[in-house]
Amino acid sequence: MLKSIVKSIGTGNYLVTRHAKEETIVDNLTLADILTSVNRGRIIEDYPEDFPFPSCLLFGENDKGEPIHTVWGYDRERQLAILITPYRPAPERWIAFKKRRWNL
Repeated sequence: MLKSIVKSIGTGNYLVTRHAKEETIVDNLTLADILTSVNRGRIIEDYPEDFPFPSCLLFGENDKGEPIHTVWGYDRERQLAILITPYRPAPERWIAFKKRRWNL
């Protein structure tokens, strides 16, 4: 799914939800930070059964090397990537920002 998301972003075929726009403000992220992190990213959790589209959690870094998590849905029919939410992962909730700490 990552290749499809990156391709859709590259062609400008992506959508940013209202929630995602709000979260960029809360976490002081820019769209450039988010898109850079996706291009450098990898899937750390996959949600193939999500509705209305399969989705995934990506880990990547911006140009400053800061970790960013983004959740993307992907509409295969329209080849449309949908940014559901971006956030700066809390270090106490993640191991190397890639694996959840379940014992919180």
